[in-house]
Amino acid sequence: MSQTTINPDAPLVTLINVFTVAPEDQERLITLWQQATEDIIRHLPGFISANIHASPDRTKVINYAQWASPEAFNAMRQNPQASAHLRQLAQIGTPAPILCNVISVHHPNP
Repeated sequence: MSQTTINPDAPLVTLINVFTVAPEDQERLITLWQQATEDIIRHLPGFISANIHASPDRTKVINYAQWASPEAFNAMRQNPQASAHLRQLAQIGTPAPILCNVISVHHPNP
């Protein structure tokens, strides 16, 4: 079973997508994002994990998702069902997606 891995040696890519929303639309965006992930995105090849975060001021929804490769991520974006959901999300909020690699991880001393 794949899980979120924050490790610079992990062979995957990370999508950080920050949606800006009107405060009254935050919950609706979260619900639709969860539905899209559960129904379609998590079943696509190369999907590792998705984690949805909400800002306390209700103006941001953040998706921290991981994919096996940039190619797997791009294939998801080309998938007709997934892209339809992404367009629906973009009608509620303004996305700012960034594909990243983990460079370093830091923890406090034991």
